[in-house]
Amino acid sequence: MKAAVALVSEEGVSASTFEAIARRSGYSRGLVGQRFGSKLGLVEAVITYLHDGRENFAEARKLDGLPGLEALVTYADHYLQRLSHMGEVRAYFRLLSWAVADISAFRSVFAVEHDRIRGRFEGWIRQGQAEGQIRADLDAAAAALMVGGQLLGLSIQVLIDPAMDLDPIRATYLATLRQAFSS
Repeated sequence: MKAAVALVSEEGVSASTFEAIARRSGYSRGLVGQRFGSKLGLVEAVITYLHDGRENFAEARKLDGLPGLEALVTYADHYLQRLSHMGEVRAYFRLLSWAVADISAFRSVFAVEHDRIRGRFEGWIRQGQAEGQIRADLDAAAAALMVGGQLLGLSIQVLIDPAMDLDPIRATYLATLRQAFSS
């Protein structure tokens, strides 16, 4: 899996053949093919692996046990910090860009995962509203989609300009998120 992620990140989706993954991982092409089955299997496995990493972060930091606003801000902060270390994040967004550009059936794999994250954001926003930390007049579903869209946009911007200094953007984004959502 790590060889596949690294190859997608460094060389792109087209270069991520089973043969190239086998060379990089030290396994046979047949074993790589058996592991992933197809290009769709590769894409699904990489996306699941990367999203599981986010879920593991949320569980390790016990984000669901934090107040809603703190959970949302902590998640966003961690996400933006990881953009500075683009390896796995770059792989994800190369796959996403490829799937969207080719109007590919792979888009549905991303849609499922994005809906899962959006649901998590919406849950934290609703929780924050119930706790009185997040403005009650916010549409939780719309706000969740907005947060996810902003993080996606910044991710694409980093692909376009890898030298971009994310520290001031991260600080501004987190302050703006707190200010806009706080009750």
